[in-house]
Amino acid sequence: MNLSIEPNERITYAVRYEDEHLLVVNKKARLATVPGKAHASDTLLNGLFAQYGAKLQNVGKAREFGMMHRLDKPTSGLLLVALSPEAYDALADLFRKRELAKFYYAITRRAPAKLPTGTINRPILEEMKNMKLARIASSGKPALTAYRLVEQNPAAALLECRAITGRLHQVRVHLASIGCAILGDDLYANPTVADAASRMMLHAHRLAFKHPMTGEQVDVRAPLPRDFAATLKRIGLSKPTVEEPSA
Repeated sequence: MNLSIEPNERITYAVRYEDEHLLVVNKKARLATVPGKAHASDTLLNGLFAQYGAKLQNVGKAREFGMMHRLDKPTSGLLLVALSPEAYDALADLFRKRELAKFYYAITRRAPAKLPTGTINRPILEEMKNMKLARIASSGKPALTAYRLVEQNPAAALLECRAITGRLHQVRVHLASIGCAILGDDLYANPTVADAASRMMLHAHRLAFKHPMTGEQVDVRAPLPRDFAATLKRIGLSKPTVEEPSA
């Protein structure tokens, strides 16, 4: 079979859930999700094609070869992949209806000023400069992020965020807009915050949804990467457990 995406067996990832219809995989930080100008053959999708190439080719380019969403290159965590056109269409319907819950842990410079839980409802506009960027603008698309303060100290805070919509760089832009930029974010944080971690401290740790083909509830968790846990320890914050209630 001729494959549209070059398979790359050297790309590693962890499968956190798998059945005949879909996958949930855990992406490492610094790994691009899909091929682009700077990454033709060293992305997560190249790695997926090494094992699931026939199925993903059948899903097709029009359906993003099964990739239901993306994570920024510096972000670690869970991604949902459809293994058939039928599964892709059914999962896409869940995304449209906002019936799929995506949760992130973020280490930020400070906690939100007002409430330990809340929502950020600010429209986001995408712009193309040297690269695609996003900013808060009244002319942008509606964007909604819920957050929960897990722990804080004078140095930093750990937040759990739920991206209710799925805009470009949404969690990053929303947190920066309320003075809670993510440590290591070299696009939306000031230089001091950007230099405070070895990479952006954002981890997509949980996906929860009703399986569109079986009707069963799927709730998948990803452990904290070592660098994320090490950063928490260095700044004196506790490592959260997967059993914690979510936002």
